[in-house]
Amino acid sequence: MQTLNDALSKLSPTLKERGYYLTCAESCTGGLLGHLITNTAGSSNYFIGGFLTYSNQAKEQFLGVQSETLRLHGAVSRETVLEMARGARAAFSSRFPMERILALSTSGIAGPDGGSPEKPVGTVWIGFSSDTAERAEVFHFAGTREEVKLQSVLAALRMLSRELGLE
Repeated sequence: MQTLNDALSKLSPTLKERGYYLTCAESCTGGLLGHLITNTAGSSNYFIGGFLTYSNQAKEQFLGVQSETLRLHGAVSRETVLEMARGARAAFSSRFPMERILALSTSGIAGPDGGSPEKPVGTVWIGFSSDTAERAEVFHFAGTREEVKLQSVLAALRMLSRELGLE
């Protein structure tokens, strides 16, 4: 299994060399994704900022997630993470070339409470958006709240690695 340091050590130079900018829109990871990215030396060369949108209202106001999407699919859904990732890219498009911006998004149920039969604790959707591709994947993690959050971050970084052709 790929470690966090392995993922970041491959991503950091690749993003810089290819001239990409990275943003993230986080819910269940509570800023951990952005925090760990910025713990990497040189991340200021590509990481332009992120959004911590824990509430549905914040997702709507800051990322443009449609209230209809949240009503029909919920915050923990493919549709929501894709709208979150698109919104994060759009938020920086006046300052950075849109075709160079990549976005990751996370929304899930880290626990220990809050799950349902349809979406049990550990259910996490991760989204990716770029000028040429959009992806969303659902994961079902086990462990403590902190472990679910860390597994979510690693899965998001692996998704980005795959999109960049590093895996």
